[in-house]
Amino acid sequence: MNIKNKKVLVTGGAGFIGSNLVDALAERGDEVVVIDDLSSGKREYINPAAKFYHIDICSEKIPEIFAAEKFDIVFHLAAQIDVARSVKDPFFDNKVNAFGSLNIFLSCLKYGVKRIVFTSTGGALYGDVTAPAREEDPVVSSSLYAIHKHTAERYLEMKNRLYGQSYVILRLANVYGPRQYKGAETGVISIFTHNAAKGIPSILYGDGSKTRDYVFVDDVIRAIILAADSGHNDIFNIGSGRETSTMDIINKIERIVGGKFVFSAAADKPGEVLRSALDHGKAKRMLGWEPELDLETGIRKTLDWLKNCQQ
Repeated sequence: MNIKNKKVLVTGGAGFIGSNLVDALAERGDEVVVIDDLSSGKREYINPAAKFYHIDICSEKIPEIFAAEKFDIVFHLAAQIDVARSVKDPFFDNKVNAFGSLNIFLSCLKYGVKRIVFTSTGGALYGDVTAPAREEDPVVSSSLYAIHKHTAERYLEMKNRLYGQSYVILRLANVYGPRQYKGAETGVISIFTHNAAKGIPSILYGDGSKTRDYVFVDDVIRAIILAADSGHNDIFNIGSGRETSTMDIINKIERIVGGKFVFSAAADKPGEVLRSALDHGKAKRMLGWEPELDLETGIRKTLDWLKNCQQ
């Protein structure tokens, strides 16, 4: 399926990944509609070419938007992404990540959406790893967040099996880059880079040995579009395949920014995975995708964006 020049919906299109995706789709010539409640996204991030609905994905008015707009493709990115919050407020996490997703998926089915692209989580689903996780590895319910995201995945698989709904699921590693919400717990690079540049102390949870798989947002956008275009009803990991510790991130930022990184120590957050990396071999074979930007260059690009925002 070629998604060029289609009418597309991006949920969470005012957010970090969503707004970057909207820009790429608009540049391709697609007619783009955005749904976002602006709880973490910013209105100024929304491409002026896109039509915007300020609305929660759980709203009972969502089907009315689908009925009026008649989308070809839906990119479902809107989510509650804070693992710690899912522990403190599991009802809210379930409402957004499970019920909210179901609200979108049912509307897709009812109003003839041709394809759904869903961004899920990689690290939280696979749990602690000793080698980069593959799509066929068992899902580990490491947190309520992981349970609810996996529930949304199963909704899509069921709808494909029962009704032939076309879908693709992307299990993302830790995405970073321009427009990342600095309040997000996954935004370690954004938070640390911003604070280091300003000389503000950061909080280091744990001893710095936790590892994550970091992938730059531009690489992720390319993966999302390739997956949408592919026609595969499948699950793909989108990551670098490499573990990087929090202390390694700190050392890289120190080299790039110059000067000593200042931080205060705090206990690990409940429900957090200690080691994470995703094998992207399947995406390379079936989508022709692999990450292009190395971590240090990506951090420099993130820092450049932060500096431009402060001018």
